[in-house]
Amino acid sequence: MVGTAFKAKLAAGLTALALTVPGATWADTLADALVGAYNTSGLLEQNRALLRAADEDVAVAQSALRPVVDWTARLNRTFGRSASTSTAFRTVGTANTQASYELSVQLTLFDFGRTKLAIDSAKESVLSAREGLISLEQDVFLRAVEAFMGVRSATENVALRESNVRLITQELRAARDRFEVGEVTRTDVALAEAELAGARSALASAQGELDQAKEEYRAAVGRAPGQLVPPRAIPDIPSSLDRAKALAVRNHPDMKQAQREVTVAELNILRAKADFNPSVTADGSYGFTENFRSEASSQGGNIGITATKRLYQGGRRSALLRQAQANRDAARANLHVVQVGLEQAAGNAWSFLQSTRAARDASQRQIRAATVAFDGVREEAKLGARTTLDVLNAEQDLLDARAALIDATANEYVAAYTLLYTAGLLTADHLKLGVQQYDPSAYYNLVKDAPHVSRQGEKLDRVLKALGKN
Repeated sequence: MVGTAFKAKLAAGLTALALTVPGATWADTLADALVGAYNTSGLLEQNRALLRAADEDVAVAQSALRPVVDWTARLNRTFGRSASTSTAFRTVGTANTQASYELSVQLTLFDFGRTKLAIDSAKESVLSAREGLISLEQDVFLRAVEAFMGVRSATENVALRESNVRLITQELRAARDRFEVGEVTRTDVALAEAELAGARSALASAQGELDQAKEEYRAAVGRAPGQLVPPRAIPDIPSSLDRAKALAVRNHPDMKQAQREVTVAELNILRAKADFNPSVTADGSYGFTENFRSEASSQGGNIGITATKRLYQGGRRSALLRQAQANRDAARANLHVVQVGLEQAAGNAWSFLQSTRAARDASQRQIRAATVAFDGVREEAKLGARTTLDVLNAEQDLLDARAALIDATANEYVAAYTLLYTAGLLTADHLKLGVQQYDPSAYYNLVKDAPHVSRQGEKLDRVLKALGKN
């Protein structure tokens, strides 16, 4: 215990020291950002709670198979005044106190599968909610990837713009020196000054974009970015477009959730049909009554079996059946819509990845050529064969090529992770992140049998307290 406390204090001290040392920053990898997003996402916490609420629907449905036990206690005091022949018409006061206690039990014996179908429907709804949680997990991770690459891209753009300002400042100084000796005109100086003003404006814009990117990172990851380390390599992705589409249709949580929703709708139709059938219940009661005035008491009970069938309800059951059938048809149509959407998303992600790779390769070639051109134009300008405008244009071409490479590199990573997203593989499990993954079955296993007063119920109470919900 002492060792743990010491380690915690040491870690806190090192953290504080690092934050006070000038220039000290944390180095964050993309994996660190994904872990931070997973551990701090309020959206994930919200939907985990909603999943636990869906788990309780199974317990509610399960409870219908168990007896309903009620107890009733009543203390009754009666009083009054009366006159009759037996009292020679004299007014006599009367009062009596009576206590009664009753215990009643009711149990459904047979309902043509309505309760069983309700349990199955609740279980399918839980599985559907789990797929929704996985889908949301993918959303959280993709946003974190986009935020990470957004900060890296914005940071590199700021550095590029700062370098451009320094370079144009040198060009302006050189133009002014050459103007002093009569090698160039005032126009060349004005061009360099205008270019410098534009470069400073672009730098201010890039710094604003960096600030916005940092805010998005903070929202997506749960903390401010440190020094972001470039990803080592593109993650493993589907090898072909057909493979990506097949994975999307078979593996994406949205598709699995849509399939579960169809099953729920079909079970609800069976429940609506079963509602037309009778139900058989067993009931019994036992009671005790005591009259305090006469010291008389009685006790007894009853037990019986009741069969009930509703003959007419104004068309309510028929309407509910038609409604369930319409919901089933809608769920089936949604299954087709989700499939088409996932295939389109996979195709778009694949195309996006290929285009970013082509843009990256083209930008690299453009940088090499633009560098040679810029160096040559600058040397020719020194000899008087080129104007200041030619130098500035060549420099702008090189700047544009470098900026394009920054964007293309960032977009390539985003496109690769987007392809994983469409294939249903952007999960903590598939990415092998070092996080303690949320187990959706743990809470379900505690509540599925509707525990009340038992060891399981006590364990559930401890779990709820640990979650801070009780």
